[in-house]
Amino acid sequence: MKLKPLLSAKPGFRRAAGFTLIEILLVIVIILLLAGALVVFVLPQQEGAEKNTTRLLLNGVGTALDTYRLNIGHYPSEQEGGLDALLKKPSFENERLGEKWIGPYLKPGTRLDDPWGHKLRYELTDRSGGDEKKGGLPYKLSSIGPDGQPDTDDDIRLMAENDKDSVTGNAGGK
Repeated sequence: MKLKPLLSAKPGFRRAAGFTLIEILLVIVIILLLAGALVVFVLPQQEGAEKNTTRLLLNGVGTALDTYRLNIGHYPSEQEGGLDALLKKPSFENERLGEKWIGPYLKPGTRLDDPWGHKLRYELTDRSGGDEKKGGLPYKLSSIGPDGQPDTDDDIRLMAENDKDSVTGNAGGK
């Protein structure tokens, strides 16, 4: 008994292997729907997570700056390396200050970059002019945010504890 006649209705007829056009189009539609769901639901969550990561980094660096000030007596200046003074001992003009440095104040290997690859911005402010509001921080610590442009709405800044939030910045629905 031959199997070939049993598998086809007509002798000599052979069924073509592969997928029909409808099956292929159906798979493409399903893939497009999944890609659309990814764009709508997952990507905004990723941006929010990056902003939260930046807030945590700014808070950690702010704590390290405060600890540095408690040990040394002042916040790190540009001459001392700025934020790098939190990771490695700077060269102090006064040897006694060098003896007070008990860092690193951040975990070794900590990158002082935001999730978008931009360096954190750190600037000591002049509090002697009276411009700073009472209780404000003597420094500005911020990230330029996802757009990479300074002084825009998406910048994330570390603020004083008595301000509304300790870290500000648009969180995309915080």
